[in-house]
Amino acid sequence: MTETIGNVKLVTDLWPGTDLYSDGEIEDELLRIAKTVPPEKFDDVVAESGSWPVMYHFSSIRGNIISWYPFRGDEKVLEIGSGCGAVTGEIASRCAEVTCVELSKKRSLVNANRNREKENITIHLGNFEDVEKTLPTDYDIVTLIGVFEYGSGYLSTKTPYRDFLRTALAHLAPGGKVLIAIENRFGLKYFAGCTEDHTGGFFDGIEGYGGQNRVHTFTRPELEKIFGEAGADTWEFYYPYPDYKFPMAVYSDRWLPKAGELKDNLANFDRMRVQLFHEDKVYDSMAESGLFPIFSNSFFIEVGRSG
Repeated sequence: MTETIGNVKLVTDLWPGTDLYSDGEIEDELLRIAKTVPPEKFDDVVAESGSWPVMYHFSSIRGNIISWYPFRGDEKVLEIGSGCGAVTGEIASRCAEVTCVELSKKRSLVNANRNREKENITIHLGNFEDVEKTLPTDYDIVTLIGVFEYGSGYLSTKTPYRDFLRTALAHLAPGGKVLIAIENRFGLKYFAGCTEDHTGGFFDGIEGYGGQNRVHTFTRPELEKIFGEAGADTWEFYYPYPDYKFPMAVYSDRWLPKAGELKDNLANFDRMRVQLFHEDKVYDSMAESGLFPIFSNSFFIEVGRSG
């Protein structure tokens, strides 16, 4: 069954009939905003609301994680875990076709309503393991933006992260790329006194998550090991700053930050933090010693297979 909201198509054949996860009443507010506020006014709503969820889902800065990427304009894109559409519209504005996969209908309704004027978005509702079997294998781009760390929830296998990436790679056309945005488990902010983004605990990630397997971020060497095991043989790291959620700059191994550039380190919007040291001074030292790629707060990685 296919529903339409504006120009956006929602394919509900594999949706279980009820949302299996929810952030509660705030999702009703997000849907109200998506239905009643034009996209060009979203930042005004963010400024007026003072609400972290509203900021997280509607700030135009969210799109910066993808707006810099050199799309040709004719790409066919698969967005896994599209949520409320924080980056869906940006992708749709730059590519020919966007296919989203999302388990939550409420969040998909937010996505569809905010992007209802766009004619190139289709959202498939349902568990990824079920939906992906119905999708083609000729996508130019597959995105895992803020999603890869939840791999154990997407695939019920003994090696979910490796298998999650392997499945994503299998949906690529020759020469296609998987784009991953994820926090760095060893991001400097976690040593400096920020809580882990997903668990809310101090030092949870850098101490190894205490055995819980609901969510897991990775260091650069850990990610490279997973990429190789998944069958990828090409990858390139980029470094969104201050992180991938609200990036104001994106660095690369060819253009690393210089001392004095990394000063925006105290923006912790969703919860309190402590300040154990001055991150800007440590970043200056890391820039001079070449260690920034190891301790960047987030990664953006382009992953592919040669041939």
